[in-house]
Amino acid sequence: MFFILPGTVSFPQQKEYQLSTYNLNISEGVPAGGMKIKLETMNPGSGHRKVISGKKIMENARVNDFSPSSEENKGICRFTFYTEPYFKENNRERFYPFIEVVFEITGDKHFHVSITLSAFGYSAYPGN
Repeated sequence: MFFILPGTVSFPQQKEYQLSTYNLNISEGVPAGGMKIKLETMNPGSGHRKVISGKKIMENARVNDFSPSSEENKGICRFTFYTEPYFKENNRERFYPFIEVVFEITGDKHFHVSITLSAFGYSAYPGN
């Protein structure tokens, strides 16, 4: 016999993240899983950069938990995608050893930065 008492069920509080990314290798039509990526904030006046986080892109091409919502993370940011090790591991030539994408986080909404790439080109755009 089971009894459920009101108020005894609790759920862990989920942390909200303000930034995510999706990365697709369009030359092969596959997610760019395994690629390393770094997030930094930048002070445009001083040029000072602060590393917020480093991650590895999941096999589904996503990183959903890049930056917890925080006033500290607002402003000009830069993703660095380390393409050289990714393409080397997949036995592919490449032109760019890394790709930098600079963007600005404003307000409290969620930001999603998508990138499509090949060994010789890339495109970055805000996703949803």
